[in-house]
Amino acid sequence: MELYKIRSRISMGESLYDLPLKVTFYARVSTDKDVQLNSLDNQVMYFRNLITENKNWTYVDGYIDEGISGTSVNKREDFLRMIEDSKTGKFDLILTKEISRFSRSTLDSIKYTQELLENGVGVLFQSDNINTIMPDSELRLTIMASIAQEEVRKLSERVKFGMKRSIEKGKVLGNSVITGYKKENGKLIIVEKEAEMIRIIYEMYATGEHGLGYISNYLYEKGFKTRKGGYIHTTTLRRIITNPKYKGFYCTNTVKHLDYKTHKQIRLPQSEWVVYDSNGDIPAIVSPVLWDKANEILANKSSGYCAKIKDMGAFKRTTTYGGLLICAEHNVAFRRLTSNNKNVSWKCGEMLRRGISACESPILYETELDDIFHKVIDKLIEDRSKIVKHLSELYKEANSSKNYEYEIKKVYNQIDEINLKKNKLLDFLMEEVVSREEYQRRNTELEQEIENLNNKIIKLKSDELYEKQLKKKYKEIDEKINNEVDSEESFRKLVQLLIERVVVSKIDGNRRKVKLDIYANVVGKKLTVYDKTVLDDSYSSPCSHKENYDCNDCN
Repeated sequence: MELYKIRSRISMGESLYDLPLKVTFYARVSTDKDVQLNSLDNQVMYFRNLITENKNWTYVDGYIDEGISGTSVNKREDFLRMIEDSKTGKFDLILTKEISRFSRSTLDSIKYTQELLENGVGVLFQSDNINTIMPDSELRLTIMASIAQEEVRKLSERVKFGMKRSIEKGKVLGNSVITGYKKENGKLIIVEKEAEMIRIIYEMYATGEHGLGYISNYLYEKGFKTRKGGYIHTTTLRRIITNPKYKGFYCTNTVKHLDYKTHKQIRLPQSEWVVYDSNGDIPAIVSPVLWDKANEILANKSSGYCAKIKDMGAFKRTTTYGGLLICAEHNVAFRRLTSNNKNVSWKCGEMLRRGISACESPILYETELDDIFHKVIDKLIEDRSKIVKHLSELYKEANSSKNYEYEIKKVYNQIDEINLKKNKLLDFLMEEVVSREEYQRRNTELEQEIENLNNKIIKLKSDELYEKQLKKKYKEIDEKINNEVDSEESFRKLVQLLIERVVVSKIDGNRRKVKLDIYANVVGKKLTVYDKTVLDDSYSSPCSHKENYDCNDCN
C-alpha cells in the first residue's frame, strides 16, 4: 500500500490496524545470555501473534539479531538485510519494541527511518508510541533517539564505574579461566596442582638458563600438558610469565576506549598500565621478587634491541654449537645430549619431543663436529684478509655515523614545541576561539605528530646502540682472527663469533649421510667466504656408525 494512501486514510480517522498492510518485525537483544535469549523469544512470539491475529495484515517473516549491541550497525546482519528488502516492496510496515532496539544512535535512527520512508516503509516503535509514517514522527524520533543515545553513554560510564568498584572490593574481572586459579563468587582461589606448574615455570625461567621451549619440554615430561594432551605452547608460557595476578597484583588501564558508539579501543603501552598490590584479594602463587626477575629476563630477550645484539653474537653460548645447528626439516634447533660413555650427540629438538620417528634428520656427534669446524676456522684464519677488509668497511661506516645525541635532543625539542601548541589550542577552546570539533581535530593531529616523533626517538636509540656494538664487535673479531687457535676456549669463541647458523640435512634420503650448510655471520651481515675459491659452503660427513646397521641413533 502506498505511503500517501496510508497517511490519507489515517488522517480520515482510520487506525493503522484497520489498513491492509504487509507487516514484518525487527527484534534484537544485546547479549547471548539465556535470560536475554528468552527475552528475544518473547519478542518474536509477541510480534508474530500480533501480526497474524490481525485479519487486515499480511504476515512477513521477521528479522532477528542476537548478541549485538545497539551502538553498532555494521555487524547487524538481519537489520541490514531488512533495509535491503525494503527496497523491493516486500513489506509496508516494521514493528519493533523501542528506539533502542532499532538503533541507539541518533544518526542511525534518523538515517535508516528516512531511508525506509523513501522506500515506502514505515516503522512503528511500540513502547515509544512513534509511527514514522506520520509527519510529526521525525521531530519526536529525534528527541527520543537523542535520549536513547545518552542512555548508551551513561551505560558505558556505569560499566566503567562498576569495574572500578569491583576492583576496589577485590572482585576479579575478566577471564574466568586462569591457569592456577578457579573463580568463586568473583574471587580467585588457588588450584594447587596447577599452581605447582606455575611455580616451576617461574623458578626455571628466572634462573636465565632455560628458554621457553626447554621449559615446555620439561613440563611435558613431568606430566603437565594441555587439555588435549599436548605440549604447553611457548606463547602460553609467555602470557603466564607476564600476568601480574600470579604475584598477587591487579593490572588495569591496559586499553583505552576511544568512542563509546563504535567501541573502538587502543592497547596502551605497558608504561601506562596500572599495576598494584591487591593486598591479598588475589592470592599470590609466586613472590613479587621471583615474578620481577622472570619478567626482567623475558623483557631483555624480547626487546627490539636484543634482536640486533643477538645477531652480532653478544649473547654467550654455554657450548660451542648451542643455537647454531638447525634442522632443515623442522627449522628447529638441535639439542645437546650426553651419555654415560661421554659420547656427546646433537639431535633435532622435534625428535626429542616426539621420538626418533618424528624427524629424519641426521644425529650428529660432537667429536665429528669439532673436526669439521677446526678445518673451517683454520681456513678462515688463512684467508683472514678477506674478512678484515669487510670488517674495515663496516667499521668506517659505523664511525661516519650521525651524532645521535644531537639528533635525539632535536626530536625532544620538537615534541616540546608541539606540547606548547597543544596548550595554546586548549586556551583557544576555553576562550571559545575554536569550536570543540575543531579542537578535537587539531589535537588529534598534534597527538599523531608526537607519536611519530617518539617512534623516531626509539629508532635513533636503537641505531645508536647497534653501532656501538658494531664497533666493539669489529675489534673483538679482528683480535681473534689475528691470533692462533691455541685452546678449546678460543676455538669456541671463534665459532660463536663467525658462524651464524648451520643447517643440518640428510643426503639422498639417507640420514647416515650428513650435509652441513654453514653460514657466516660477521657483525650481523652475511659474508660470502665459503665460495669455490675459499671453501665449499657445505661439508658432507657420514655417520661414524655407518657400518653398524643396528645403531639405534641411525635407524
